[in-house]
Amino acid sequence: MDKMEIKLEVNQDFDKGAILDLYKLNNWSSAKKPELLIKALKNSHNLVIAYYRDKPVGLGNSLSDGYLAVYYSHLLVHPDFQGQGIGKMIMDKFQEIYGDFHQQVLIADGKAIDFFKKCGFERAGECEPMWIFKGDEH
Repeated sequence: MDKMEIKLEVNQDFDKGAILDLYKLNNWSSAKKPELLIKALKNSHNLVIAYYRDKPVGLGNSLSDGYLAVYYSHLLVHPDFQGQGIGKMIMDKFQEIYGDFHQQVLIADGKAIDFFKKCGFERAGECEPMWIFKGDEH
């Protein structure tokens, strides 16, 4: 895959079925709530979708007040396309939008931690990550 073949779209309409497939391929629990997931994505502050030959192969969304703080809730890449720079392209697009914000926040676990560190994120001092999670896995 040539990175030049990856096209990013911001806040464009999308094929719901193809996006749900992307979540299922990544075993995200939100795929089990398809109607709520689609509503959530459509209500994102910004939604960035990466396409390869008109097929969605990556996605990131943000929640924000539009001025000071942004939270990145989802970033996922099709398993066949992982490790090829698509996640970085999506985060670079978010930096174009939010790079001057006072606070950029996310929650990461597993191998995602190393990815986000490469993108410039670091542990927030002595902050303790907390949540109320109504799923059966992360």
